[in-house]
Amino acid sequence: MAEDTLRRLRHEMSAEGIDAIIFPTADPHGSEYVAPHWQARRYVSGFTGSAGTAVVTRDEAALWTDSRYFLQAAAELSGSEFTLMKEGLTDTPTMTEWLLRKMSANGGTCVAVDGNMMSYAELTRLQTSLKAIGVTVRTNYDAMRMIWPDRPAIPSNSIYAVDAEYIGESTSDKLLRIRTEMRLKQADAYIVTDLMEVAWCLNLRGNDIPMTPVFIGFLIIRQDTATLFCNGVLTTEARDMLRASHVDVKPYNDITSQVKALDGRTLCDADTINYNIYKATPHPIDTPSPISAMKAIKNAKEIEGFRRSMLLDGVAMVKWLRWLKPAVEAGGQSEISVSDKLEQMRKEANEFRDLSFSTISGYNAHGAIVHYTATPDTNAALHPEGLLLVDSGAQYTCGTTDITRTIALGPVTPEMRRAYTLVLKANIALATTPFPEGTNGTQFDSVARSVLWRGGLHYMHGTGHGVGWRLCVHEGPHSIRMDWRPEPLCPGMTVTDEPGVYIEGQFGIRTENMMLVVESELGVPFLRLEPLTLCPIDTAPIDLSLMTKEETEWLNKYHARVRTELLPLLTDEQDREWLTNATKPI
Repeated sequence: MAEDTLRRLRHEMSAEGIDAIIFPTADPHGSEYVAPHWQARRYVSGFTGSAGTAVVTRDEAALWTDSRYFLQAAAELSGSEFTLMKEGLTDTPTMTEWLLRKMSANGGTCVAVDGNMMSYAELTRLQTSLKAIGVTVRTNYDAMRMIWPDRPAIPSNSIYAVDAEYIGESTSDKLLRIRTEMRLKQADAYIVTDLMEVAWCLNLRGNDIPMTPVFIGFLIIRQDTATLFCNGVLTTEARDMLRASHVDVKPYNDITSQVKALDGRTLCDADTINYNIYKATPHPIDTPSPISAMKAIKNAKEIEGFRRSMLLDGVAMVKWLRWLKPAVEAGGQSEISVSDKLEQMRKEANEFRDLSFSTISGYNAHGAIVHYTATPDTNAALHPEGLLLVDSGAQYTCGTTDITRTIALGPVTPEMRRAYTLVLKANIALATTPFPEGTNGTQFDSVARSVLWRGGLHYMHGTGHGVGWRLCVHEGPHSIRMDWRPEPLCPGMTVTDEPGVYIEGQFGIRTENMMLVVESELGVPFLRLEPLTLCPIDTAPIDLSLMTKEETEWLNKYHARVRTELLPLLTDEQDREWLTNATKPI
């Protein structure tokens, strides 16, 4: 299949005079998770991860992805033409460096990409670099139209209003805030392309992307009116809400003509807006999205919703954890079967709507594959020994969850025990360290990471990411990671706390809680992280000799809170007894 796809693609490249084509993981909205219609990179390469860029030349192919997917990509690309490029390693060239080298060596003159699939800023940088060696970038080429005969249609599902009890701020008030920012920039219009920002601004949600409750659409905000461009079917309540906020609705494909007709200064975030839309804008003002920062700071109703969703998720997790070890001991369980069981238990809540991402259920060696997804071919049988890493989450009507627990299914090795304890200590370090206002995620990152560094361990993924309220489980602009992120952590932001250790071929460990940035007891100007997640952390693999008194006290206090909040919601006496034992002081 992949070989035939590349053959047909190269035939089209030859006919068009194209020497290389770039396939980002993207849609016209810069989404992290994309609808099947735009999964060109996956179609061409066979790599199924959520992040990566494929490049195909007349005689070579390469795929770039980050450390979360190194092992997965190596397995999925095995036997194909694609060379895996491991981003972040010192000996790995960037995509641009690789293209410069290949075009220079082969006399190439034209690189193509669909300008809807890359941001204006990113594509402009690429053009500048390639122009230096006489290579042009064709920005209007969608190769998939020629070689993907059964390409799925652009989704156009139902668009509905957010539950009123959790809105916290009306659409009109959000538009008012945005228009205030526009006036400060002397802008007449603002083009919103990010799907999460469109959904947040309008208090609407959809089902166009699996596990991310957004809908495909653009939004143009003017000082007096706004226009939503979408093909989805609006519910009566959604239409009424838009009408009350003076938001018109036009077909999705009208966006380009309407952008070209704008006659005033228009706000555009060059880092997120796609190249073609930016180029169609008559008078663009490049400025960071004001909505991104607004959306990241949750209002009181959204925080209330998050807390409600953590109770629902905690109940499901407790029931599942109580079931897990006896089920494994009885035999017949696998990575997929226990993942399915957890989803089943989450579905028992009336407020459950979907998972928030595909569950990662990795046993022993598979746990070392950071974003592993079990398939029928890789589905490992579970045994009452070793470690099971499960990273999962759900979308409830009241909020979004993301939690990782690593569970000892039976005896573990001394190496596993040591690594598990160091990961827990790193998690606790981030949860217990106050930080002054203005601190960004990069400055805060080493608080967790240094615990593992002192033990000779390291991980390459971020330590924490924002979580959207009934939106994408990954939300910016803030994050806690090594590479530079200037956005400060502010009260009201959600962020995960998820250090890990991954020993290839042996095991993986990650402990993750969702956190809320709040004011510290130290008072202004200090802040801290408060756990939102309510679920026991497995104490069986802990090496208590490595824990300090303060760390043990924190864990006991956290478990006491988990017990206090979840016990009243558990009706099964066995569940209640299990939770009591799982959260007893150590």
